[in-house]
Amino acid sequence: MTPKHLLSALALAAAMGLAGCSDQFSGGGAGGFSDADMIADAEPITALGDPNDPTSVAYLQNSIGDRVYFSVDQSVLTDEARLILNGQADWLAGNDFNVIIEGHADEQGTREYNLALGARRASAVMDHLIAQGVAPTRLRTVSYGKERPAEACSEERCYTLNRRAVTTLWRAPGA
Repeated sequence: MTPKHLLSALALAAAMGLAGCSDQFSGGGAGGFSDADMIADAEPITALGDPNDPTSVAYLQNSIGDRVYFSVDQSVLTDEARLILNGQADWLAGNDFNVIIEGHADEQGTREYNLALGARRASAVMDHLIAQGVAPTRLRTVSYGKERPAEACSEERCYTLNRRAVTTLWRAPGA
């Protein structure tokens, strides 16, 4: 199975599992799982640019931050997360990129639970960015649950790094 098809299958499984959880994830909503094929086809940004250039992807990653962290079993944004997301919203206002918000969880809990938790985390980030003025049409979400850990170990330091949402930039196919 190719990575594109694997991502689509994962997103479809997550959407089916979340169908009764929230209207936002039932398909067709801004940033919902109905965008899985578009996300799978998205062209990731590979040219990071100069970290001293405020319009570069490297600047976003290094100076503002491209990820926020969550407490155990939580999808509520911390004060620190809101500050980072406010910076992201300001940066996005001056730069023409679209965003995929990846929701992640630590390895504790079932696959299904962690997919749902990752989806709630991505949704919390998306909702905050929209509240800060980022157009919903520029935002998509995807949950990876515990499938893509930042750190792979069964220790609290790893769990802490894996409870996150990551803002990734992309261009639509053909753009």
